[in-house]
Amino acid sequence: MATLEKIRSKGVLLVVVVGLALLAFIVGDFLNSGSSYFNQSREIVAEIADEDINIKEYSAAIEQMTEVYKIETGKSELGEEITTQLRASVWDNMVNEKMLNAEAEKLGLTVSAEELSDRLIGNNIHQLITQRRAFAGQDGQFSRPQLVQFLNSLEETPANEEMKQQIAKVKSYWMFWEKTVKNSILQEKYNTLISKAVTANSLEAKMSFEDKKTSVDVAYFVQPYYAISDSAVKVSNSDIKELYNKKKEQFKQEANCALNYVVFDIKPLQEDFKLANDWINGLSEEFKTTTDVVGLVNSNSDVMYNGRNYSENNVPLNLKAFAFGGKTGDSMGPIFENNTYTMARIMESGIMQSDSVKLRHIFLVDKDASKADSIVAAINKGDDFAALAKKYSAVQQTAANGGEIGWLQEGMSGIDKEITTTAFSKPVNEIFTIKNAQGVQIMQVTDKTPARRKVKLAILERKVVPSSKTYSKIYNDAKEFATDLTTAKFESKAKEKGYIIRPATDILETSEKIAEIPQSRKIVQWVFKSDKGDVSDVFDCGTQFVVATTSEVNEKGYRSIEKMTDQLKAEIVKDKKAELMIKNLTEQLAKTPSLEALAASMNDSVKVANGVNFGAYQFGVAGFEPSVIGKSTVVELNKVSAPIKGNAGVYVIRAMNKQVNPQPFDAKIELMQLNSRMSYSLPYAIVQDMKDKAEIVDNRMNFF
Repeated sequence: MATLEKIRSKGVLLVVVVGLALLAFIVGDFLNSGSSYFNQSREIVAEIADEDINIKEYSAAIEQMTEVYKIETGKSELGEEITTQLRASVWDNMVNEKMLNAEAEKLGLTVSAEELSDRLIGNNIHQLITQRRAFAGQDGQFSRPQLVQFLNSLEETPANEEMKQQIAKVKSYWMFWEKTVKNSILQEKYNTLISKAVTANSLEAKMSFEDKKTSVDVAYFVQPYYAISDSAVKVSNSDIKELYNKKKEQFKQEANCALNYVVFDIKPLQEDFKLANDWINGLSEEFKTTTDVVGLVNSNSDVMYNGRNYSENNVPLNLKAFAFGGKTGDSMGPIFENNTYTMARIMESGIMQSDSVKLRHIFLVDKDASKADSIVAAINKGDDFAALAKKYSAVQQTAANGGEIGWLQEGMSGIDKEITTTAFSKPVNEIFTIKNAQGVQIMQVTDKTPARRKVKLAILERKVVPSSKTYSKIYNDAKEFATDLTTAKFESKAKEKGYIIRPATDILETSEKIAEIPQSRKIVQWVFKSDKGDVSDVFDCGTQFVVATTSEVNEKGYRSIEKMTDQLKAEIVKDKKAELMIKNLTEQLAKTPSLEALAASMNDSVKVANGVNFGAYQFGVAGFEPSVIGKSTVVELNKVSAPIKGNAGVYVIRAMNKQVNPQPFDAKIELMQLNSRMSYSLPYAIVQDMKDKAEIVDNRMNFF
């Protein structure tokens, strides 16, 4: 009882304790059960047309696009600029695809499996497929058999892990184009549907015909706006405010920032050049006399020795005279050009060799390698190589074409060096075999380009680069500048140090870099997390250190009147000049009523614009002047007009030589021309309209 009473006396405390314990349990359970939700939220890179885009999906698309680019171009290494362009391309493709699919679903538009198959490999193959180099024959043109071979290769059973990875890449390549073709068909359907709704009518056709029916030649005098000084007119703040409010909708903006920055180039200093000079001169004697040239080069040169033979067409220009004017064992250098020291030694001269060889092969996987000798014997007896390739070769892409590989050049990337070295040493039609871990290749040289003079060079090349000491010194200079700065101090300290302050404006969250600074995406990410006046730490941008200060932070909405003042003022100045010019020219016309006399009074001459009609886009050599064109078609013939405000100045005109097109109105032709013009701009307008109306949430800045 005592114990029970004691518990009762602490009842309120226990309720609180138990309540807190239960709350902790519930919250803990919620957090645990909801952790996947929070993690998923953090992985959302964008929201397009009410669909979340996971970072994994976006990254996979970038990886796929990268592989496609490598296959299309044959490049294995991509620079920062190409990588940036690929990411942007993936984003644009994804936005367009998601918006299009959402619109197509509303309208019931689809691409059937049969329809897609017809455009991929049927009787109506899409140009996106026919334009691919991967599906071209020997003549460089699209080859259906080549496409079929390619697709068959996707079903091959990989013999090893390397082959498995290669097949996976090729499958990804095909899936990219299959998806791209499908989206293209869907876009075509959508555009066609919209174009049927957005079309010219008979009234527009008649108007278009009438606009072009009557033409006149126009004599004119123009007083350009620059003829009057800007100081001749006054612009008030109320003028600027009035125009700003009138045109405000044109000044919409996304969130953007601006910054000022100082660049510290990471370049070698004088001591680096001295060290490099001492080093190369200290090595020169050994380079001339050593018996292990290859070892010396590969231990010290920026460019490894690969035993290639140089022709007069591809030898470095600064070595050409030496290479083809010396003999085996001769050496030259060191020479210094473009911050690079170079020495060269002739390893072998007097070589006569082709630039390219044409090969065919029969590839036998390891388990079939024992058949190689009998196949070679059969070929030597006269059996058809192409037929044997089709029967025995494991590489279906080449087997179906008689084993043809095509033309190879010495040192070509992606080709086994042993193959090219051996092939260049063999005469035409000779058979040779190459064995490796994957199996045996039976090869034949079927053709060669004419032999030309070549030389084998060992080139020791060393570019002068900043030493670690120099790197540290430049970094310390940047760090010292960045320490304890405000915006005001930033400017004064930069001026004191003689540093150049560079501006960068209109930076968006999606901007990939600042100006031409490499690897500067990190600066973009920083500025959008900063406040106006913040000064950054030192950014390492590869070849430069950068210190920046945020000069503007602008939210999504409208550009401020302060930002637009210069643009608005220039427009108002032009309008006020036009008013002044019209007044002055009207007074002058009262004194000198002829166009020629008016031009003479202004120390100018009369010009002529021929064939002007209401449908014209250009007013002679004066260019785009719609107001002047409009007036030209309605003024009384051979009468001098009143002054007309134009884009480039104020015009006075005289229409003459009226010509009327005798052709009768043909509604069908006019409608066809109007719809044809519209068809060029409509697809772009459709995409832009979808983008304007779509709610796109872009979180890429959080990931890249």
